[in-house]
Amino acid sequence: MSNISQRELESYLWGAATLLRGLIDASDYKQYIFPLMFFKRLSDVWDEDYQQAFEETGDKGYATDTANDRFVIPDGAHWQAVRSAPRDVGRALLSAFLAIEAANPERLQGVFGSANWTDKAQMPDSTLKNLIEHFSKHELTLAAVPEDELGNGYEYLIKKFADDSGHTAQEFYTNRTLVHLMAQMLQPQPGESVYDPTCGTGGMLISCLAEVKRRGGDARTISLFGQELITITAAIARMNLVIHGVDDFHVASGNTLAAPAFVMGDKPHTFDVVLANPPYSIKKWNRDAWEQDAWGRNFLGTPPQGRADYAFFQHILSSMDPKSGRCAILFPHGVLFRNEEAEMRRKLTASDKIECVLGLGPGLFYNSPMEACVVICRSSKPADRKGRILFIDAVNEIVRERAQSFLRADNQDRILSAYRNFANEDGFAAVVNVSEVQAANCNLSIHHYVKRPKVVRDSEGLSLTAMWSAFDEDGREFWSGMDALVDMLDGLAAAEASDA
Repeated sequence: MSNISQRELESYLWGAATLLRGLIDASDYKQYIFPLMFFKRLSDVWDEDYQQAFEETGDKGYATDTANDRFVIPDGAHWQAVRSAPRDVGRALLSAFLAIEAANPERLQGVFGSANWTDKAQMPDSTLKNLIEHFSKHELTLAAVPEDELGNGYEYLIKKFADDSGHTAQEFYTNRTLVHLMAQMLQPQPGESVYDPTCGTGGMLISCLAEVKRRGGDARTISLFGQELITITAAIARMNLVIHGVDDFHVASGNTLAAPAFVMGDKPHTFDVVLANPPYSIKKWNRDAWEQDAWGRNFLGTPPQGRADYAFFQHILSSMDPKSGRCAILFPHGVLFRNEEAEMRRKLTASDKIECVLGLGPGLFYNSPMEACVVICRSSKPADRKGRILFIDAVNEIVRERAQSFLRADNQDRILSAYRNFANEDGFAAVVNVSEVQAANCNLSIHHYVKRPKVVRDSEGLSLTAMWSAFDEDGREFWSGMDALVDMLDGLAAAEASDA
């Protein structure tokens, strides 16, 4: 059995999606391609385990029991059984999926999603047969495609589907180079629990697992938890984790703010590591319920209806272990300075949980030009960091190629070095006392504390680089001021409306 190269694997997987072009919307590809790929993988690995056990013993019953040790595939629910179905292929697929989920309730419940496989107008037998025959071209056994390689192929598909799905991609995909940086900054350890309250396809959870492996730790001792609002995306996250060889995980579907899945009585369950890329500034959320939050997560206050960012922020802080807890949250810059959240920022700053505010350049939010920032907090900061916050201005530490922004290894290394050193670095990093931040009305804008080198004119005027630096600095200050002005006007309008 020959191994498939990574490039061949990616071409093979994306080739399945191209069979759907012109038949369904690109944003719906994932509903069909991921379950079929996962079903093929389960069946091929089951066959692999069966064959190895049968060759060792010659006992069919023992071989079946051995194959079922990993995942149970009931009679009639195997890939080959569906492949041989002469008609009603969608119904055969759905029956197989339901049977496998029922036979493996702890690990595979809901993993295949809820696509309408029996809708022949959208998915006729001919299309499904073409897809099945396409996937049948290669064996997806562990010997042919090890877990890490298939996991990379799966991530490739996630990225491709995000590219094709346009404006909805932010809910589906977070820049993996940035995710990798966040995992390195938090340094998850063997035996710890990791949580993502808006987990999407599970990329942040998997990155933490990879970080433990990279440093030589036993990744099998890591416990992964996630919650995702969109049902199909939660299912894709479960498939993603299984494909990466993860055994101990719990991914729930549902609204994290309205109905957190991981609670202990009337409090959120707590974890060692929390990473998140919450949906930014969502307007449709239950603000009234948050004012009387049943799980006590509103300890900083109630965010404005038009921006739920600090609701997610408070949920994350409430989900951190009181001793070991630390978090990294990807936010738009507005959370650092908006007037309407000033009181919540004041309480947050006073709690001395903020360890680092990292500013990054534009384009790291998918299909959005906004600049990103990462806020890192700890339940209990090291003694030498108490009462101090590190601000890092890494706006220039990104690379943009083919309309995509990302962080190269050297960009990540520079940021990590500044974070670990926790020291002043002219034009790049500043360690600021909490009292100084409080004196600035708890404004956490990075450029307020990290001053870029002054532009010096010579006889030939400004260099292009210097001109751009000055323009960029002026622009950031201008838009920060504009955002504050809009907030003030919104507040005045709301006051006038209440008076009326």
